[in-house]
Amino acid sequence: MGYKGSKEADMEDKNLDIYGHKPIPWSRALRQLEAQAHEEGRGRTCWLATVDPDGSPHVAAVGALWVDGQFYFTSGPRTRKSRNLVANAKCSVSVSLDDIDIVIEGTARKVTDMPTLERVASLYAALGWPARAEGGAIAAEFSAPSAGRGPWNLYVVTSRVAVGVATREPHGATRWRFDR
Repeated sequence: MGYKGSKEADMEDKNLDIYGHKPIPWSRALRQLEAQAHEEGRGRTCWLATVDPDGSPHVAAVGALWVDGQFYFTSGPRTRKSRNLVANAKCSVSVSLDDIDIVIEGTARKVTDMPTLERVASLYAALGWPARAEGGAIAAEFSAPSAGRGPWNLYVVTSRVAVGVATREPHGATRWRFDR
């Protein structure tokens, strides 16, 4: 099922904190994830972890955006991360936000429907990357060198589990399970 909303009642949480802090409410993480998609010039790097065919991990920086309760990111079709996702859709995306570090685990799938491509491309464009939806992918005059050559596939991660560790008061560590 994955996470697709803001209802904390639809998820299970577990306090992972060993120092007696209360569980972190999902709303705290969600507020910052939603703000991240609109922070021009903030330069928040997200990290995508995929699985190589031999089972070893592969981690790469991606320009991921949290949109409607899911991470979206782009990747060239010939990059290692894209090839890994074709073979095994399991992945995780992590990001350090204002006062909480988040890791989202789930599965990624390629997005080809034009309304979603157009919406996410417009968000990227608003952040300074002149992206546009074109031919079932994202196109632009340039991208990050690690993205490979365009056009770029757009992927969406369906969240299964998230872990958050607060980096400022109120501290804490919590796991949220969305697929119960």
